[in-house]
Amino acid sequence: MTALLLIVVALLALAGLGLLLAPLRGRVTDPDAAERERLDTERQRLTAELVSLETDSRRPELEHRAARTLRDLDALPPAPGRKLGVWPAVTGVGAALLIVGVGALTFVPRWQLAALAPNEAVAVKSALSLPGLQAQASRDQTGTAYLAWGDAAFDAAQYSQASSAYAGALKLDPRQPRALRRLGIMLLTGQGTQAAVSQEQTSQAFLLVRTAAQLAPNDPESQLLLGYALNTFGESKLALAALERYRTLEPQGRDADDLIAQLRASTDQTDPGSRLYAQSCASCHGANGLGGVGPNLHESRLSRAELQSVIQNGKGTMPAYPNIKGAALAALLDKLEGWQK
Repeated sequence: MTALLLIVVALLALAGLGLLLAPLRGRVTDPDAAERERLDTERQRLTAELVSLETDSRRPELEHRAARTLRDLDALPPAPGRKLGVWPAVTGVGAALLIVGVGALTFVPRWQLAALAPNEAVAVKSALSLPGLQAQASRDQTGTAYLAWGDAAFDAAQYSQASSAYAGALKLDPRQPRALRRLGIMLLTGQGTQAAVSQEQTSQAFLLVRTAAQLAPNDPESQLLLGYALNTFGESKLALAALERYRTLEPQGRDADDLIAQLRASTDQTDPGSRLYAQSCASCHGANGLGGVGPNLHESRLSRAELQSVIQNGKGTMPAYPNIKGAALAALLDKLEGWQK
């Protein structure tokens, strides 16, 4: 597309130059022809020199001479001959509009998307494609078209459209895993609806997600969404198993790292420090202590006594936990000191 734009701009530039020099081709008497030709030759020579400059040492001098030459050319009376008329002017305006239109459809959108984070760029592109995909789904009435529309709407966070699209896909194929799990997770989290999700809807949503995982057990997203759904219902061990299977299927996947760490800590009965940290600290300091709302605990240089004081008495925006004491406090302090080392 960029190469096509450059070709169009070059052709339009040549056409514009041809229109500009058209009056000079006529056989008319011009008393200033010699001076005009000399100045025009000088202008072309200076322009060529400016284009071929390898250093900027002579640029100011050449630009000054070129400006003076152009000023002298402008001071000459207009050359007698044909007037350009209305059609060349219309052509010039049309060429300018074409350049603007091509730029608006190619360079400008790319420049705007380049400033966005990758996930934001995907969301913007998906949002721009929605009208066309929706129209195609309405026209074709195929599962593939409905899925394409639903996926774009889901990526653009347009959950109402995504729900409609996935519902259309399920009418054609009630066992479509992606439509089932995404429709289920949207319903479970209340996306795409302004009303509160009822207990019945929550149960239906979980059934959709679980059915999708049964239909496509080796799909990473199936296990990821199943893990989140199970965690919503308080099934920590089953949720952890599903999320760890997701990580096995998608080793580069990072979507569930914090939840996996939190679930591992909360389900590890042999490590009371990790369990207590997950319950009381992870929401602010991150599942692995690397920071969030609160600071990174791995970078802490507080002594054991200072850590105990902060935990039991609070500090700044951190609340106090006076009920954490005894063996539980000792286990938590051991964990925090282990991170410092």
